[in-house]
Amino acid sequence: MKKILLVFGTRPEAIKMAPLYHELNKYTDIFDTKVCVSAQHREMLDQVLDFFNIKPDYDLNLMMPKQTLFDITANLLTALNRVLDDFSPDLVFVQGDTSTTFTGALAAYYKKQKVAHLEAGLRSSNKYSPFPEEINRKLTSVIADFHFAPTEANMKNLIAEGINDNIFVVGNTVIDALFLGLDLITKTGDENYYARFADIDFSKKVILVTGHRRESFGLPFENICNALKNIASEYDVEIVYPVHLNPHVRQPVDKILSDIRNIHLLEPLDYPALIWLMNKSYMVLTDSGGIQEEAPSLGKPVLVMRDVTERQEGIDAGTAKLVGTDISTIYNETILLLEDSNIYYEMAQKTNPYGDGSCATQIVAILKNLL
Repeated sequence: MKKILLVFGTRPEAIKMAPLYHELNKYTDIFDTKVCVSAQHREMLDQVLDFFNIKPDYDLNLMMPKQTLFDITANLLTALNRVLDDFSPDLVFVQGDTSTTFTGALAAYYKKQKVAHLEAGLRSSNKYSPFPEEINRKLTSVIADFHFAPTEANMKNLIAEGINDNIFVVGNTVIDALFLGLDLITKTGDENYYARFADIDFSKKVILVTGHRRESFGLPFENICNALKNIASEYDVEIVYPVHLNPHVRQPVDKILSDIRNIHLLEPLDYPALIWLMNKSYMVLTDSGGIQEEAPSLGKPVLVMRDVTERQEGIDAGTAKLVGTDISTIYNETILLLEDSNIYYEMAQKTNPYGDGSCATQIVAILKNLL
């Protein structure tokens, strides 16, 4: 048997690792699979673990109040030293571009253990946007032995950096997770969610908003909020904004949007509630990477409130559009989709470039031959 350790620490990582975890566990005669969570984001991580029925074998519980990137990296590296000694995996899987991703790869490298990178090859070509994710993923690529890239463009990014071996284009497990999650929700029914969001009028067009990027702190977030305020004041829509806990996000949101009748400011949502709400929405405004990938599978146009994105495939495919953080651009592009049904349906019906939900199956089939 080959021993595989999945290392992750945030909600997005857990979501994208969940399909791989369950697929690997179909082959317990081939793979001994264990999970190590850093708990870089404690509460939001636990919600996903519960929903997807994942029980960590190692829980490092590293989240601290006001933790810095220095704290996360140093503490995780030390803690992983003990985990890797205890399990001695044949392969360490990391996902994406968080501090847990890079540090997990680095720790495995120090132990001379092989590393697989899930969601490899994403690039914005700006090392400070997103920060610190762009450098995390580039450094992880240098370390990794196996690269599971969502798209051909991601593979080309790796090759351009001199990484030529063991690159596999498989799609993104976020689509696997989305379909798996919606299937679980369907089995329990819609009633609880309609009751939970009773203040939202679903007979109107619902605009789902998410925003949390560090590079948008300050004036960019104020611009986003003012654009939302203008949209809400002029159109009979329901704007739903689950607000990130970071005070750099909360302060401008509360100051500018808290008293507007048709803007619903919510506490951060658990994953099943978020994807249910996304499925009921008309369109999405976001700076989230995962939502750029997920929403098109549900036929929801995405406006990306960032100046650059490492998910250029969605822009090229027409499922998403970059609108930056300029007030008038966000407003105008949103209104275009609200008023012009032809433009709306042209975006909504585009093919999602991030896969069809078979990513985890492909990866495990590859692993059977690699290890």
